[in-house]
Amino acid sequence: MHRQDLIEKLENYSPEFEEEKEFRASFLQFVEESSNCFERSLAVGHITGSAWIVNRDRTRFLMTHHQKLNRWLQLGGHADGESDIIKVATKEALEESGLTSIKLVCNTIFDIDIHTIPARKQEPEHLHYDVRFLFEADENEQFVVSSESKDLGWLSNDELVEYCKGNRSILRMAKKVQKGSPLSKAPFLKL
Repeated sequence: MHRQDLIEKLENYSPEFEEEKEFRASFLQFVEESSNCFERSLAVGHITGSAWIVNRDRTRFLMTHHQKLNRWLQLGGHADGESDIIKVATKEALEESGLTSIKLVCNTIFDIDIHTIPARKQEPEHLHYDVRFLFEADENEQFVVSSESKDLGWLSNDELVEYCKGNRSILRMAKKVQKGSPLSKAPFLKL
Protein backbone atom coordinates (compact mmCIF):
# COMPACT_ATOMS: atom_id res chain seq x y z
CA MET A 1 0.00 0.00 0.00
CA HIS A 2 1.47 3.37 -1.05
CA ARG A 3 0.29 4.94 2.23
CA GLN A 4 2.05 2.42 4.48
CA ASP A 5 5.30 4.38 4.89
CA LEU A 6 3.44 7.48 6.05
CA ILE A 7 1.18 5.43 8.33
CA GLU A 8 4.26 3.85 9.94
CA LYS A 9 5.95 7.25 10.34
CA LEU A 10 2.81 8.63 12.00
CA GLU A 11 2.43 5.58 14.27
CA ASN A 12 6.07 5.91 15.35
CA TYR A 13 5.81 9.66 15.91
CA SER A 14 5.52 10.68 19.58
CA PRO A 15 4.28 14.27 19.70
CA GLU A 16 5.25 16.26 22.75
CA PHE A 17 2.60 18.98 22.38
CA GLU A 18 -1.08 18.26 23.09
CA GLU A 19 -2.34 19.77 19.84
CA GLU A 20 -0.08 17.44 17.86
CA LYS A 21 -1.41 14.43 19.77
CA GLU A 22 -4.89 15.38 18.56
CA PHE A 23 -3.58 15.99 15.02
CA ARG A 24 -1.91 12.56 14.99
CA ALA A 25 -5.18 10.70 15.57
CA SER A 26 -6.99 12.71 12.88
CA PHE A 27 -4.02 12.36 10.53
CA LEU A 28 -3.94 8.58 10.86
CA GLN A 29 -7.67 8.30 10.30
CA PHE A 30 -7.48 10.53 7.21
CA VAL A 31 -4.57 8.61 5.65
CA GLU A 32 -6.06 5.20 6.43
CA GLU A 33 -9.49 6.14 4.99
CA SER A 34 -8.34 8.16 1.95
CA SER A 35 -6.51 6.11 -0.66
CA ASN A 36 -6.00 9.31 -2.68
CA CYS A 37 -4.74 11.39 0.28
CA PHE A 38 -1.60 12.43 -1.67
CA GLU A 39 -3.65 13.95 -4.51
CA ARG A 40 -4.42 17.65 -4.59
CA SER A 41 -7.71 16.76 -6.31
CA LEU A 42 -9.08 15.38 -3.01
CA ALA A 43 -11.28 18.38 -2.28
CA VAL A 44 -11.72 17.86 1.47
CA GLY A 45 -7.96 17.97 2.04
CA HIS A 46 -4.65 16.36 1.17
CA ILE A 47 -1.14 15.57 2.37
CA THR A 48 1.55 18.23 2.11
CA GLY A 49 5.25 18.00 2.97
CA SER A 50 7.27 20.75 4.61
CA ALA A 51 10.87 21.48 5.49
CA TRP A 52 11.73 23.26 8.74
CA ILE A 53 15.15 24.58 7.73
CA VAL A 54 17.57 25.78 10.38
CA ASN A 55 21.09 27.15 10.22
CA ARG A 56 23.93 25.08 11.66
CA ASP A 57 23.76 26.61 15.14
CA ARG A 58 19.93 26.47 15.24
CA THR A 59 19.49 30.22 15.78
CA ARG A 60 17.87 31.18 12.46
CA PHE A 61 15.07 29.70 10.35
CA LEU A 62 14.64 29.89 6.58
CA MET A 63 11.13 31.16 5.93
CA THR A 64 9.16 32.15 2.86
CA HIS A 65 6.65 34.97 2.56
CA HIS A 66 4.08 32.89 0.71
CA GLN A 67 2.71 34.52 -2.44
CA LYS A 68 -0.89 33.21 -2.29
CA LEU A 69 -1.41 33.10 1.48
CA ASN A 70 0.50 36.35 2.17
CA ARG A 71 2.06 34.90 5.34
CA TRP A 72 5.53 33.89 6.48
CA LEU A 73 5.71 30.08 6.51
CA GLN A 74 8.15 27.20 6.34
CA LEU A 75 8.99 25.91 2.86
CA GLY A 76 6.81 23.08 1.56
CA GLY A 77 3.99 22.10 -0.71
CA HIS A 78 1.64 19.54 -2.19
CA ALA A 79 2.55 15.88 -2.56
CA ASP A 80 0.87 15.80 -6.02
CA GLY A 81 0.61 12.00 -5.92
CA GLU A 82 4.07 11.35 -4.43
CA SER A 83 3.77 9.07 -1.38
CA ASP A 84 7.39 9.52 -0.24
CA ILE A 85 6.73 12.56 1.91
CA ILE A 86 10.43 13.14 2.70
CA LYS A 87 11.01 13.36 -1.04
CA VAL A 88 8.19 15.93 -1.26
CA ALA A 89 9.62 18.08 1.55
CA THR A 90 13.13 17.89 0.07
CA LYS A 91 11.95 18.78 -3.43
CA GLU A 92 9.95 21.76 -2.16
CA ALA A 93 12.86 23.01 -0.03
CA LEU A 94 15.25 22.89 -3.01
CA GLU A 95 12.78 24.42 -5.47
CA GLU A 96 11.64 27.21 -3.15
CA SER A 97 15.12 28.24 -1.99
CA GLY A 98 17.63 27.39 -4.71
CA LEU A 99 20.00 26.24 -1.94
CA THR A 100 22.29 23.27 -2.54
CA SER A 101 23.48 22.93 1.07
CA ILE A 102 20.12 21.67 2.37
CA LYS A 103 20.39 18.34 4.15
CA LEU A 104 17.86 16.24 6.01
CA VAL A 105 18.72 16.05 9.72
CA CYS A 106 16.54 13.03 10.52
CA ASN A 107 14.14 10.87 8.53
CA THR A 108 11.57 10.75 11.32
CA ILE A 109 8.71 13.24 11.49
CA PHE A 110 9.69 16.53 13.15
CA ASP A 111 6.19 18.05 13.41
CA ILE A 112 2.66 17.64 12.09
CA ASP A 113 -0.11 20.14 11.60
CA ILE A 114 -3.61 20.24 10.18
CA HIS A 115 -4.67 23.66 9.00
CA THR A 116 -7.42 25.18 6.89
CA ILE A 117 -6.61 26.72 3.52
CA PRO A 118 -9.20 29.36 2.56
CA ALA A 119 -11.27 29.09 -0.62
CA ARG A 120 -9.63 30.73 -3.61
CA LYS A 121 -10.88 31.05 -7.20
CA GLN A 122 -12.03 27.54 -8.23
CA GLU A 123 -10.61 25.87 -5.11
CA PRO A 124 -12.93 25.33 -2.12
CA GLU A 125 -11.77 25.70 1.48
CA HIS A 126 -9.88 22.54 2.43
CA LEU A 127 -7.41 21.07 4.92
CA HIS A 128 -3.69 20.57 4.58
CA TYR A 129 -2.38 17.58 6.50
CA ASP A 130 1.19 18.81 6.74
CA VAL A 131 4.09 16.49 7.59
CA ARG A 132 7.25 18.38 8.53
CA PHE A 133 10.88 17.27 8.57
CA LEU A 134 13.94 18.97 10.03
CA PHE A 135 16.58 20.18 7.58
CA GLU A 136 19.79 22.15 7.97
CA ALA A 137 21.42 24.53 5.49
CA ASP A 138 24.26 27.02 5.24
CA GLU A 139 22.79 30.46 5.92
CA ASN A 140 25.68 32.09 4.02
CA GLU A 141 24.74 30.40 0.74
CA GLN A 142 22.89 32.68 -1.68
CA PHE A 143 19.22 31.70 -1.93
CA VAL A 144 16.80 32.38 -4.78
CA VAL A 145 13.26 33.70 -4.22
CA SER A 146 10.91 31.50 -6.27
CA SER A 147 7.76 32.63 -8.06
CA GLU A 148 5.72 31.08 -5.22
CA SER A 149 7.18 33.59 -2.74
CA LYS A 150 7.09 37.31 -2.16
CA ASP A 151 10.31 37.01 -0.17
CA LEU A 152 12.62 34.51 1.49
CA GLY A 153 14.86 35.03 4.49
CA TRP A 154 16.70 33.67 7.48
CA LEU A 155 14.69 34.87 10.47
CA SER A 156 15.88 35.21 14.05
CA ASN A 157 13.58 34.36 16.96
CA ASP A 158 12.50 37.99 17.30
CA GLU A 159 11.74 38.29 13.57
CA LEU A 160 9.92 34.95 13.61
CA VAL A 161 7.63 36.12 16.39
CA GLU A 162 7.03 39.48 14.68
CA TYR A 163 6.44 38.15 11.16
CA CYS A 164 4.42 35.07 12.12
CA LYS A 165 2.02 36.92 14.46
CA GLY A 166 1.47 34.12 16.94
CA ASN A 167 1.27 31.24 14.43
CA ARG A 168 1.39 28.43 17.01
CA SER A 169 2.76 25.80 14.66
CA ILE A 170 5.70 28.01 13.64
CA LEU A 171 6.50 28.86 17.26
CA ARG A 172 6.14 25.20 18.21
CA MET A 173 8.73 24.16 15.61
CA ALA A 174 11.13 26.91 16.71
CA LYS A 175 10.79 25.80 20.31
CA LYS A 176 11.46 22.14 19.43
CA VAL A 177 14.74 23.04 17.73
CA GLN A 178 15.92 25.08 20.67
CA LYS A 179 14.97 22.69 23.47
CA GLY A 180 17.63 22.76 26.11
CA SER A 181 18.98 26.11 24.97
CA PRO A 182 18.36 29.35 26.88
CA LEU A 183 16.21 30.47 23.94
CA SER A 184 13.67 27.72 24.60
CA LYS A 185 12.77 29.49 27.85
CA ALA A 186 12.23 32.84 26.16
CA PRO A 187 8.73 34.19 26.91
CA PHE A 188 7.97 34.85 23.22
CA LEU A 189 8.26 31.13 22.47
CA LYS A 190 5.88 30.09 25.24
CA LEU A 191 3.06 27.90 24.03
